[in-house]
Amino acid sequence: MYPILFTIGPFSLHTYGLAMAVAFGLGIWIAMKRADAHGFGAKYALDLSIMILIFSLVGARFAYVVTHWDEFAQHPLDIISPVQHNGQIGIAGLVLLGGVAAAFATVYYYSRRHGHTFLSTTDLFIPSTALGIAIGRVGCFFNGCCFGEPCDAAWCVVFPKDSLAGYIFPNTPVHPTQLYETTAMLLLFGAMMFYDRHRHPEGRMTGIFLLAYGVWRFFNESLRWYENEMIVFQTDAFRLTVSQVLSAIMVVCGAYLLWRSYRKGAARSNASTLPSRVEP
Repeated sequence: MYPILFTIGPFSLHTYGLAMAVAFGLGIWIAMKRADAHGFGAKYALDLSIMILIFSLVGARFAYVVTHWDEFAQHPLDIISPVQHNGQIGIAGLVLLGGVAAAFATVYYYSRRHGHTFLSTTDLFIPSTALGIAIGRVGCFFNGCCFGEPCDAAWCVVFPKDSLAGYIFPNTPVHPTQLYETTAMLLLFGAMMFYDRHRHPEGRMTGIFLLAYGVWRFFNESLRWYENEMIVFQTDAFRLTVSQVLSAIMVVCGAYLLWRSYRKGAARSNASTLPSRVEP
């Protein structure tokens, strides 16, 4: 585990931060390439990418603060200050799904303002989103966060004691849920890029992502360790987290978009097969 790659004076290059920078960089590049092929123009993709970068970080930070308020109650300036009360430089603590929600809201506003439909724009950025999640979770793994519950499978890992995972479960193998998600999102990214070789109805790519990621995330959440602040409901046999609630909403939205896109596609197909009217 390498949460910090190197340190120069008070500055430290965090692996998670580097992973996020690579994720956004590759995601923007892919979106710009696809934008030219889909008639948007690279500038539209670049400008919107910058807005998504800013507001997704704000959304991810906001979601973390809301669900971990006890960390900021005594030092509220730590929410936005690049220099924390303990002298640490940098802002740590993000919730991925909060960033995803903020990104969708940003796309809705920007696309409507520039005369594009919301779903055509989300279709443009969805493969980049899947790839970005995959790379970001590698950063989570090296940071020792977003880890799973204890397990005895051969691929489970023991984190160092100076990590959060090692502190919670010292000398105990846990599910590498970060790498599970990286693998799943790389497969989803590849599948969407393969599917994108052909034209498809508006909203279908978005529906595929929301349904697939929602189902996967709901399952992966059952393997993750969580603090009580993120648990909505729990019994001896069942636990429901905030992320699982959001994942369930994603599944419903994704299923609806797929149903909608296939219905419109079928309607167009039927219309094209109708005999043309012959005037007497």
